[in-house]
Amino acid sequence: MRFDRITQDQNRMNGQPCIRDLRITVRRVLEIVAIYPDRQVIRQEYPELEDEDLVQALAYAATLLDDSYVDLQSVG
Repeated sequence: MRFDRITQDQNRMNGQPCIRDLRITVRRVLEIVAIYPDRQVIRQEYPELEDEDLVQALAYAATLLDDSYVDLQSVG
């Protein structure tokens, strides 16, 4: 997948990956999706975010994870 909506600039948001040079980090988008699972609410609260921004932020975050096994029963 091409991440043409994910940008990184050392002079913006401490170099964290952002959405389209906005001051919205990928991490913040993940938090937004977790808090507002209804995309209609996301559109109302964050009109500058487009559906493709959400898709790419989730896909980008997924590329940073490996497929290792975590025993959730022992975490806590």
